[in-house]
Amino acid sequence: MAIVIVLSIMSPQFLDLDNLFNVLRQISIIALLAFGMTFVILTGGIDLSVGSTLALAGALTAGFMASGIDPILAVLLGVIAGAVMGAFNGVIIAKGNVAPFIATLATMTIFRGLTLVYTDGRPITGFTDSVAFDMIGKGYFFGIPVPVIMMFVIFAILLFVLKKTVFGRHVYALGGNEEASILSGVKVNRVKIWVYSLTGALSALAGIILTSRLGSAAPNAGFTYELDAIAAVVLGGTSLSGGRGWIFGTLIGALIIGVLNNGLNLLGVSSNYQQIVKGGVILLAVLLDRQKSS
Repeated sequence: MAIVIVLSIMSPQFLDLDNLFNVLRQISIIALLAFGMTFVILTGGIDLSVGSTLALAGALTAGFMASGIDPILAVLLGVIAGAVMGAFNGVIIAKGNVAPFIATLATMTIFRGLTLVYTDGRPITGFTDSVAFDMIGKGYFFGIPVPVIMMFVIFAILLFVLKKTVFGRHVYALGGNEEASILSGVKVNRVKIWVYSLTGALSALAGIILTSRLGSAAPNAGFTYELDAIAAVVLGGTSLSGGRGWIFGTLIGALIIGVLNNGLNLLGVSSNYQQIVKGGVILLAVLLDRQKSS
């Protein structure tokens, strides 16, 4: 709230309705990545590949449509591709017993390389004139941007999953104490694979929304988005050590990141300085998290 007040005073355009809708539309991308990241971090893991998954899924979806596949089917295939990429991460981590940081650092590079190979290093454009596909990233429903509606619907579903289902309880238990979870009969490896699959699917959906909004699938899409996603999760109060946190906090964290980005742009702050500010915010959030854990 303090950030909103300061920015509204320093830049009157900030509270303009069109600008607020633009902020929410931009936030929807980071929020979807951060929702999946919340599940991962709650298990005590990390996923550095979400930005690359976003790019590859967006490129694949655009490529499917360019080859004549129905846009709705292309979107479904893109989301499935993202889920498969996430499952690949989960299998490496769960079955290969590789640290999440190392595993997803490797797949971040692999998926980005596959995107460059698939697109030949050039953006994919002119792949469809489908009104339905354009609605995903640029449309409105009763005056509200479609990506914003999708963000809140998915938020509500995931909030229910975390708070009201056995799977959600297993996610918290795994992050709290993996050994105790195993002794309690929790199928730890299965939970990890499902969590990373979910994150991959949400990353793919974010990539499809971005592709629809821009009308282009760029090979460098989603670059450093994983940092914004992690920042949103940590700012929302989820512990990096796992087992503690909530997805509502992640939504607030995403809103903070989005508002900060938009406000700094409106104020004409150089992108170089914006990186410093965002890095400082992340560092502050991590320090606060460590103080609460100690």
